[in-house]
Amino acid sequence: MSGLQIHGLRVAFGRNELLKGIDLSVAPGETLVLFGPSGCGKTVLLRAIAGVEPAARANVQIGGRDVSALGPEARGLGMAFQNFALYPHMTARENIASPLQARGVAAAEIEARVAEVAALLRITHVLGHAPKELSNGQKQRTALARALVGKPPVLLLDDPLRNVDAKLRYEMRMELPRLLRAAGAATIYVSQDYREAMGLGDRVAILLDGRIAQMAPPEAIYDAPASVKVARLFGDPPINLLACRPTAGKAGVEVAAAGWQFSLPVDRSAAGRNCLLGLRPEAVALFATQQSGAAPAQIIATTPLHERLVVLLRAAGGEEVVASVLGSVPQAGSTVWLAADAAQALLFDAESGSRIPAAPATLEHAA
Repeated sequence: MSGLQIHGLRVAFGRNELLKGIDLSVAPGETLVLFGPSGCGKTVLLRAIAGVEPAARANVQIGGRDVSALGPEARGLGMAFQNFALYPHMTARENIASPLQARGVAAAEIEARVAEVAALLRITHVLGHAPKELSNGQKQRTALARALVGKPPVLLLDDPLRNVDAKLRYEMRMELPRLLRAAGAATIYVSQDYREAMGLGDRVAILLDGRIAQMAPPEAIYDAPASVKVARLFGDPPINLLACRPTAGKAGVEVAAAGWQFSLPVDRSAAGRNCLLGLRPEAVALFATQQSGAAPAQIIATTPLHERLVVLLRAAGGEEVVASVLGSVPQAGSTVWLAADAAQALLFDAESGSRIPAAPATLEHAA
């Protein structure tokens, strides 16, 4: 098998098991974004793959070759760090060339490869500069160039945009997919920014409580999160979660929350259980006059977010609901009518936090 495969990765520090049996597979040319909150073990996982985490136990294969017992220098990986980790006594050119020099690559080939990757990352004009003479953006590109120059089969990127300014971070989010596709490596990209995860990843792996909580394409993570914990990690403002107790319906369950009545095509086993109705703020619409299916609510506060307005409201039953809308809204204290898109509604079990799946298909037999 080509690409990267990891089986049963565990990391324990004393009695504290940080990673509890991670299985991952990344194909050549694919970017898997490893996403999760601070302290969940993302960097430790990368260190384990690279062979520099002594507490790690795992089977690691690169290009079908078992490298579990090999040191980092023999695994053939490229890695870039969030703090750049450039050698201060070397120029940008020397930093980029250092992995090739360590492998004894011929000087002419080193020169050609450094020139190629510097052109790709648009840093040819600063190759003679020391790290202290580089901007953060140039440092970040130099660190990426050093990771890419050896044309590694596996690329590990540890939140490389975290320490650059917002403008450059936005620009690099646009540019990185092109660079990573050109590299052709199996790439694991660590991030704590859900927008970055959705913009860069072919797939996203959510690391929570030492395990992969969900792994899927970005749109599937957002539209169908596996649990309340995953749902809360994606979205700004965060998802609305409203307590409810569904009843059995003809094609699923009937849900009442915040003055709304929904028929949801989910498994009828949810009937009679304590649940949470999940609605993204952009799935909630405001109206100044009564509309069919809408429920009354009072505006508590508004705040702008990009081109939209985030509105905090209190429903007639006391529930707080957040809506994200375009255009102006009445002032705080006003009564408006809220409608929600039932097609975007999610239902979670309140006890376990797991999303309740769609109702199983039924087959109709002709008489």
